[in-house]
Amino acid sequence: MKDFFKYLFASMLGFFLSMVIIFIIFIVIIVGAISSIDDDKNITVASNSVLFLNLDQPVTERTPKKPFGNLPIVGSSESEGVGLNDLLKSIQRAKTDDNIKCIYINVSSPDAGFATMREIRNALIDFKKSHKKIIAYSEVYTQGAYYLASAADKIYLNPEGALEFKGFQSELMFFKGTLEKIGVEMQVIRVGNYKSAVEPFILDKMSDYNRKQVTAYVNGLYNTFLTDIAKSRDIKSDSLYSIADNYKIRTPEDAVNFKLVDALKYKDQILEELKGISGRTRGENVRSVAINDYVKNNSETGSGKDKVAIIYANGEIKGGEGNDREIGSERISRAIRKARLDDDIKAVVIRVNSPGGSALASDVIWREVVLTRKEKPVIASFGDVAASGGYYIGCAADSIFVQPNTITGSIGVFGIIPNFQNLMTNKLGLTFDGVKTGKYADIEATNRPMTAGERFIIQNELNRIYSGFVSRVADGRKKSKAYIDSIGGGHVWIGTDAVQIGLADRIGSFNDAVKAAAKKAKLKDYKVVEYPEVVDPLKSLMNEGTDRIKTYYTKQELGDNYLIYQQIKKVMASSGIQARMPFEAVIK
Repeated sequence: MKDFFKYLFASMLGFFLSMVIIFIIFIVIIVGAISSIDDDKNITVASNSVLFLNLDQPVTERTPKKPFGNLPIVGSSESEGVGLNDLLKSIQRAKTDDNIKCIYINVSSPDAGFATMREIRNALIDFKKSHKKIIAYSEVYTQGAYYLASAADKIYLNPEGALEFKGFQSELMFFKGTLEKIGVEMQVIRVGNYKSAVEPFILDKMSDYNRKQVTAYVNGLYNTFLTDIAKSRDIKSDSLYSIADNYKIRTPEDAVNFKLVDALKYKDQILEELKGISGRTRGENVRSVAINDYVKNNSETGSGKDKVAIIYANGEIKGGEGNDREIGSERISRAIRKARLDDDIKAVVIRVNSPGGSALASDVIWREVVLTRKEKPVIASFGDVAASGGYYIGCAADSIFVQPNTITGSIGVFGIIPNFQNLMTNKLGLTFDGVKTGKYADIEATNRPMTAGERFIIQNELNRIYSGFVSRVADGRKKSKAYIDSIGGGHVWIGTDAVQIGLADRIGSFNDAVKAAAKKAKLKDYKVVEYPEVVDPLKSLMNEGTDRIKTYYTKQELGDNYLIYQQIKKVMASSGIQARMPFEAVIK
């Protein structure tokens, strides 16, 4: 009887908790649906308004749907932000919007890559052709923040604030020592001396090959950074280099003296200046519209029956469906196929922002690009990074557009099979035994070292895949295999170098790529359509809610050490042969 009541109460408790969870989900769905209806409404922009450009939020490829944006849902903050596509459209629209009198930039630490920041920066410079002013103000400018702010007519800094201007640093993290201490050996097989994604697990410092390419990569980013700022601020690049090299910006007054900022002001002084620029009197408040609201007024661009399709390929490449943050081969290849079979779509732009991933999944997407190119023009636009598998899926395009600071190339492959024998047996006392019907039935076993025969087989498979990778690039770029191999080997290039060696065709923006696609298809009047459809947030919550909660709490607990956890987790989860960017450098 005692056990009966124990199980009865346990069942009742389980039923009660299930009903509570279902009720919460129901409320979230209802409130989310109401919020999404409100999100679809256009925003009324008052006359004499200031466009408030918050660039500290995540800038993604596309604006995510956020019906839960105002709800206290753990992990929901990850979906916040604004899409680069909407951001660029909005800045362009504000240029001719009579209700927008100026742009006010607020940025301290932008959440965007350098190529993305350059796209935004160039859009702001184009906005100034309207003779409307851009004002930037911050209490603290990181180097990325200052890069964006330098496009403004006036740059202001808080009198007690700080401006970081010290040069770039790239720091890589190595795990070899840690793995040795816990008894784990990473068995690495790769093709390409520059394919250094595996080096953190087998070395304790950079190889000479990797140091060479990281040095070129960081210097390339830095040169673009200095050149763009020099042009906007009318300061020679050499002078900017000297200022950073000698760490001359130590106080807010230094920033003014070296002409990096125009004046030191408090927020109330900025608001008074914005009143004057926007035509408001002293007793009136500044009228403003936030960029996150202003983007809601963006409408479908173009007219006519003909269309140019944009295929967004964003994140690491994996098999399966994927989502808006990672490229699933099924989802992206299906989107490309849909665009190919639609007779109204006359050209395709594939927008790639990816460090690579699964070699097989990359090939699945590449095949759809090849088939589409046979029927209509295909232009590739590379964002912050299109490396390894990211380059693979775009190499078959008719033309490739990059930014000067886009990271691309990295033509190479690798595989990692961890050996946990020492950890399991010597540290934990675990042993394994079993039977098999074939010599290589357990070829990817992780509880023992690889045999010479197994390594030979896997190396040959990598060589085959690398040869296919090189062939696909050679065909797409109309180069010889020998030439592509000479610039391959896992070598990473920045955009300017990629154009010089033929891995890309020209320096150009996202919009330049769309215009080029329309021109190649001989279109004058056309609409722009986007694929694949943005993942429905309700479906995303149901499918990924648990993972988002885990990620949220892990970030909260680990703080800056989350990067270490993320890198280890990523490698441990990387099954199959990978075509991935050879390093993940953090620029400081």
